[in-house]
Amino acid sequence: MNTALWIVAGVLAFVFVGSGVMKLVLSKEKLVAQGLGGLDDVDPNAIRGIGAAEVAGAIGLIVPPLVHILPVLTPLAAVGLAAVMVGAIVTHGRRKEYPNVAVNVVLLGLALFVAWGRFGAYAF
Repeated sequence: MNTALWIVAGVLAFVFVGSGVMKLVLSKEKLVAQGLGGLDDVDPNAIRGIGAAEVAGAIGLIVPPLVHILPVLTPLAAVGLAAVMVGAIVTHGRRKEYPNVAVNVVLLGLALFVAWGRFGAYAF
């Protein structure tokens, strides 16, 4: 189970670092042009905040247990990413962007799996 939790955390970290860095470094116009049209009416500072939360969550999934400093941050990071996904599900659902909702539901499930495992019997 520990291996499965590490793999899922790694997949989540990969996805959220990519998504978060993109939101941090690209302008809103470039994000919309790349297919993130749902961000068209979102404040640029909110986009950057979401990107920062995604990158911080991704780092929190991997780094603390690797360096053996505050590994309790790993399940907390997973909960934070789950909260970001709940917001994404609500936002995409209101816009009837159902394929995005499906992806967000999968990411939510994976984040909750890591939180459950690292808060529970498979904590560091």
